[in-house]
Amino acid sequence: MPQYECICNSCKRFFSKSLTLAEYEEGEIVCPYCESDDVERRWTSLHLVTPKKSA
Repeated sequence: MPQYECICNSCKRFFSKSLTLAEYEEGEIVCPYCESDDVERRWTSLHLVTPKKSA
């Protein structure tokens, strides 16, 4: 499940949120601090961890 960085435009706090594809498409994210729905998703980098191949 992808993780998104968000900022609440009401209380100005940053938070992370894991969303399924269906939740992402709905677009309704609520701030866990003030419960406002005036939330903006931010660009984040993607960090993948893969197993090393043995030679």
